[in-house]
Amino acid sequence: MALPESGLTLRPEQECRFDIVSLGEVMLRLDPGEGRIRTARSFRASEGGGEYNVARGLRRVFGKRAAIVTALVRDEVGLLIEDCILQGGVNPEFIHWVPSDGVGRSVRNGLNFTERGFGVRGAVGASDRGHTAVSQMLPDAVDWDYLFGDLGVRWLHTGGIFAALSENTAEVARTAMQVAKRYGTVISYDLNYRPSLWKAIGGKAKCQEVNKELAHYVDVMIGNEEDFTASLGFEVEGVNDNLDNLQVDSFRAMIATAAEAYPNFQVIATTMRQVRTATVNDWGAVAWDRQQGFVQAIQRDGLEILDRVGGGDSFASGLIYGLMTAGDIEKAVNYGAAHGALAMTTPGDTSMASCAEVERLMAGGGARVQR
Repeated sequence: MALPESGLTLRPEQECRFDIVSLGEVMLRLDPGEGRIRTARSFRASEGGGEYNVARGLRRVFGKRAAIVTALVRDEVGLLIEDCILQGGVNPEFIHWVPSDGVGRSVRNGLNFTERGFGVRGAVGASDRGHTAVSQMLPDAVDWDYLFGDLGVRWLHTGGIFAALSENTAEVARTAMQVAKRYGTVISYDLNYRPSLWKAIGGKAKCQEVNKELAHYVDVMIGNEEDFTASLGFEVEGVNDNLDNLQVDSFRAMIATAAEAYPNFQVIATTMRQVRTATVNDWGAVAWDRQQGFVQAIQRDGLEILDRVGGGDSFASGLIYGLMTAGDIEKAVNYGAAHGALAMTTPGDTSMASCAEVERLMAGGGARVQR
């Protein structure tokens, strides 16, 4: 199905079991609420992960059929993460289960301690994800031809967090993308640069080596200004402390450079965030479609934030939904920006918004009580 006025072509819905499959790590998030990790005596548990959050958003907010490809240790923590995935409505059929060694000496599940921040105190994340099951995952852990060929998948989403976990995961991503491409699945990739993940395995040089290779399989590339500079080496000149025309023009130039370097990119999208305080950000986004050109989302200055984690992932899921259903880049980037804004008003990595709320915000709706 060719989308109206877009270079993207989606497989017909009736031929595919899944609308969206994400490939990435799912961790157990432990949240101290309004307090701090270092002084907490209790934590709220939920699931989260950069790639997974996108599939969950498309399932719970936008009603799309979603699955996750990941790996977990079959122990009590792994089963808790699976239970969270099930509650999120995401199909767990392609979780690769690894036996527990009893103590997590050789393989384990990832933990992510995250405090929200407030005012002048920024958010803090403390990941505990070494030697996780998914970092040891090999390309043959999944029958990719069965997934993309026999079952059918309309859209694959993965990204730079998964690719940074190990040499193995970069190879898993490459294999999945190659097979997906062979069966006509649209591929999106969120660069999601995390210095802590690349630090011990070669830093930015290794990050760019991996991402530049994977980028050749991507139809829809997503990131922010740091992602594009650190992961693909595109400089963003003129970005300053204000979200003004100079910055938008700089993003336009960066996107043009990326589009020329990678003719396979059909869509490029990036969020624009100016941090005023941990709880007040200016929030916006821009996008480009090879057929429709450059567009800017509704700008939301002074956006009040409860929990910023997952805002970019929710932007990605809204963007993908807009591209899937409308094929209109301006509508898609506004779905993404509105969904990201709403997701940051609730705690946790994953969105608690509804499609109706997203569309109401897109149409200019405010925060009046809905009765």
